[in-house]
Amino acid sequence: MAEEALPTKGRKKKIKRTLPVARVCIYAGENNTIVTFTDLEGNKIGGSSCGRAGFKGTRKSTPYASKVAAETAAEAVAGYGIESVHVEVKGLGPGREQSIRGIQSAGINLESIVDTTPVPHGGCRPRRRRRV
Repeated sequence: MAEEALPTKGRKKKIKRTLPVARVCIYAGENNTIVTFTDLEGNKIGGSSCGRAGFKGTRKSTPYASKVAAETAAEAVAGYGIESVHVEVKGLGPGREQSIRGIQSAGINLESIVDTTPVPHGGCRPRRRRRV
């Protein structure tokens, strides 16, 4: 009786692509800073945040934590061969400038820095007048 060899499921080889230019989206909130690396079409490559970098509680909302988070995110995407980035910053948190410096200290060139913080105009409808 001949045994048939079971077909082995071959893993697909993961294709590593090189991206010379990428985009970095930085969300600087009051309590946390999130750094995300994407390609120019918007597909996520990698990223990090202050919480993921090991900071908890009020230490997440410090400029140093956002610098460490940016450096961690840059290490996570080092395999893609990113040389320069376009930076988009959103939010008014304490880690805005330091996260940009963290990307620079990782050896990545900055091509542009754009502020995409939403600005309220007109606002929502005010509350009704109080009747006593």
